Amino acid sequence: MEKRTFIFDGKAKQLYATDDESLVIILYKDDVSAYNGVKKSLIQNKGILNNKISEIIYKTLENNGIKTHFVKRLDDRNQLCKKITVFPLEFIVRNVIAGSLARRLDIEEGIRPANTIFEICLKSDFLNDPLINEHHAVALHIISYEELKLIEQISMQINKVVTQLFDDAGIDVIDMKLEFGYDEHHNLLLADEISPDTARFWDKKTKNKLDRDRFKRDMGKLEESYSEILTRLTI
Repeated sequence: MEKRTFIFDGKAKQLYATDDESLVIILYKDDVSAYNGVKKSLIQNKGILNNKISEIIYKTLENNGIKTHFVKRLDDRNQLCKKITVFPLEFIVRNVIAGSLARRLDIEEGIRPANTIFEICLKSDFLNDPLINEHHAVALHIISYEELKLIEQISMQINKVVTQLFDDAGIDVIDMKLEFGYDEHHNLLLADEISPDTARFWDKKTKNKLDRDRFKRDMGKLEESYSEILTRLTI
């Protein structure tokens, strides 16, 4: 597979065309950012770790019948993926109160609600990725009610599989951001990545944070935490 034209440079990944119009190559960078790029840094080997972590998660999802854009990991930093048109929406699944939800509702971080919370955000750096509801998303002509219902169902299935995978590794899945889109055959697929950049992972016993919050909150040891996740998932 030949890497060709550069397509897009994101906060943590780059996208390249290939000699197959239906496939793209995603390169995982060492860049880390927070608060829509206001806070930035480089963390050695972060891209390598996220590439490998996301590979394990996506292979597990595929083995459990969930369709994703992932094809294969090419090397330490590059993944081969199906080319898809992504909804400009982020779908958030929350198992435990944390982050913006704790601040927004003035609830203590770490509380586990009786229900699993499903949220939608509009992907817009200019608007700071505002929280919206399903009616807003439909009114913006982004998505239909039927698609939203299906994505919520798939998101809950993803949450179940990922939670079990990490539970076996002694890690709690606090929440995760998911993205979806259609491939050239109009198949609805999970896109982007699931990694410590896009999800919160806490050690089950110590409640130690093993995700990007360590960078957001100046806690340090980001590379070590990501490496710990990869080690546990690999074992």
